[in-house]
Amino acid sequence: MIAGVLLAAGASVRMGKSKALAVAGGQSFAARGIRHLWSTCDTVVLVLGANASRIRRDVELEFARLMESGALHPDLKHAHGHGTRDLEVQMVVNRRWRSGMYGSVRAGLASALGSKPEAVMVLPVDHPHVHARTLETLAATIRGALAACKTPRERRALAYAVVPRYRRHRGHPVVMTPALAAAIAADRDAEHLSDALRRHARLIGYLDVADAGVIRNVNRPGD
Repeated sequence: MIAGVLLAAGASVRMGKSKALAVAGGQSFAARGIRHLWSTCDTVVLVLGANASRIRRDVELEFARLMESGALHPDLKHAHGHGTRDLEVQMVVNRRWRSGMYGSVRAGLASALGSKPEAVMVLPVDHPHVHARTLETLAATIRGALAACKTPRERRALAYAVVPRYRRHRGHPVVMTPALAAAIAADRDAEHLSDALRRHARLIGYLDVADAGVIRNVNRPGD
């Protein structure tokens, strides 16, 4: 199974309110991100920081409403279709969120690796317009790379990432093997995720997609 990491720890100064609780298509960015990741991931780690208690409470209430309304039935049906019995969300708090997004990446990866996934997918919460189909294609691509490994040892050691690209611009989410995720989770010296990928990935694949959502980060109202 693939584990998802949704990064939602920042203070969202330019947005004027928490991005996790901003709304698009009738749902919070957090709910959209979790549900998009569920299209591919059995479990999602939501990394919180600023206003963590409020975001946790509001997201839990939102999912309770979605469940009561039946809106989550398609998500569960899709999950059952690829062999998953339950969908999960784990919420972790990055106490050092003020130091930047990379600390949240490390915290999310460390938590996600606890479920022993075949791969980990990392998505910032401010990319609410990514298509679920794009995530499914990224997942299929990294599964193909893992399947091409000749031995279990080679598979465990593979430090590989797949990055979506729209019109030559790199975007999100990034999906990576556990070996690479573990190396990044342990790296305190990298400046950001791109730097960590360059430092630790033996191979980075770029997947060209027709999905502008991979590069559309929503930082301000109206973006």
